Amino acid sequence: MTRPVGDVVDIENLSVSFATDIGTVDAVRDVSLGVAAGEVLAIVGESGSGKTVTARSILGLLPDTALTRGAILLSSKDGATTSDVVQLSGSRLGDVRGRDAAMVFQEPSTALNPVYPVGWQIAEGLRAHGKYSKKEAREKAIDVLRRVGIPDPEHRVDHYPHQFSGGQKQRIVIAQALVLDPGVIIADEPTTALDVTVQAEILDLLRRCRDEFGAAIVLITHNMGVVADLADRVAVMYQGRIVEQADVRSLFASPQDPYTQQLLAAVPKLGSGRARTQERAAARTAEWQGAAPVVSAADLRIVYPGRLRQPDFVAVDGVSFDIRPGEVLGLVGESGSGKTTIGRAIAGLTKVTGGSLQVLGTEMNGVKEKTFRPVRERIGFVFQDPASSFNPLLTIAAAVAEPLVVHKRAGSVEDARQRVDELLEQVQLPKAFGDRFPHELSGGQRQRASLARSLALEPELLVADEPTSALDVSVQARVLELFDELQREHGFACLFISHDLAVVDLLADRIAVLYKGQLVEEGTGAEVLGAPQHPYTQRLLASLPVPDPDEQARRRGVWESLR
Repeated sequence: MTRPVGDVVDIENLSVSFATDIGTVDAVRDVSLGVAAGEVLAIVGESGSGKTVTARSILGLLPDTALTRGAILLSSKDGATTSDVVQLSGSRLGDVRGRDAAMVFQEPSTALNPVYPVGWQIAEGLRAHGKYSKKEAREKAIDVLRRVGIPDPEHRVDHYPHQFSGGQKQRIVIAQALVLDPGVIIADEPTTALDVTVQAEILDLLRRCRDEFGAAIVLITHNMGVVADLADRVAVMYQGRIVEQADVRSLFASPQDPYTQQLLAAVPKLGSGRARTQERAAARTAEWQGAAPVVSAADLRIVYPGRLRQPDFVAVDGVSFDIRPGEVLGLVGESGSGKTTIGRAIAGLTKVTGGSLQVLGTEMNGVKEKTFRPVRERIGFVFQDPASSFNPLLTIAAAVAEPLVVHKRAGSVEDARQRVDELLEQVQLPKAFGDRFPHELSGGQRQRASLARSLALEPELLVADEPTSALDVSVQARVLELFDELQREHGFACLFISHDLAVVDLLADRIAVLYKGQLVEEGTGAEVLGAPQHPYTQRLLASLPVPDPDEQARRRGVWESLR
């Protein structure tokens, strides 16, 4: 089989199927791909399209139930050796992992071992592939930590994973991949769990992996902005097959396959929600302006007391804002800015330390649980991760009915079943789904069920904490459309917490920007995102990758100058 000159990975007619209890599932079907040295190939598609299975097969990281056909030719960085990964097993497979190809996993917290220092974990690859003394391995670990941008690597090399932020942990996972200088790095959703500002830094680091280390990158992602920012070439997967391959500019300028067109159309773009929010504002009466706010914060302060002689941590510092009836306030900012803390305080789950926070006419500073309990049933919640917010032992119907039973609107799940069926139909789920368990639903279906549960008590206020961050772009688009329809129909006020500015712009009447516990900017989408005044908002806006390679290159220059 001839291999194109310069390709470090050459996949020929790859098919992967899995033996399951319900029969054979074909995950990848006749996929052929080549990745050239120093090239970034992005594989995109929704969950279940086969992109991660294709990428993991390059390293032979598939379970025993997988049946693989075809060939995966993996070359060493110097081109001296070429191996067919499909034919390798045991120690021969161990030899190519880390040396010829390395993996950057999606969730760094689970990829790193919590009981070992990060330096030891980076040196583990060196120990597996060569005879390095303890001192040499430590020096190489310090060097690679410095090169991926970890400050003070001489000391930080002995720290444990929990002592690093999310972005730093992702840098450490990239350092693990780089330490043996592989020819290709497989990066599986490396920025999904990160804020836009941290995401921009990780993308910059991956670009340096290509330019300084000379590594090819296979990037698995559903974020089309990330693709526009980093990729040279794009392969689009749908139901296990590649439906389109093109260079990045051609793909964004003129996508050929209907699925690619649909995928690009689903990406939320800055400014796309302006007409909708202006229409909502125009429909409001003069009385609405004078209506009592559903939520009113004045000089709100929330402090977490320090433990073991550590100083107190000020999570929210003097924040003031109002949410009027039927209004959607988008709260944006990076991790640690205080967004979720404010959401939890509104729900009565976090104590207010100072200032005033009035929720549906109840003062939360010093509130007693007994006083707040009747108010709580007027508030709905949509959580970030629908998988972990459902009890896996309850059916969807029982989970949706739970608020009705707890607040004595229904005597049992059976009594509430008619209302549950109505709610499921409202969120466009068949009522038969009520008899399924959470693991039997896809991510988008679980988030719809989560929306149904939040609306069970017909709340006046909804707190939505990153409700679409875990979803594919096409599923996210459908959930956001549904959210907007439900908000118009039910007229609830909403605090919508997110780090995705384009999503917030699509839904919110007003946007509030938090930075280190302080409100630095507030206004309509046109004001905050169209003409940001605060340097942090400008940096946040420049960090957001957009699905247009030429525009994204310009924005990257703006981000680098602001940084």
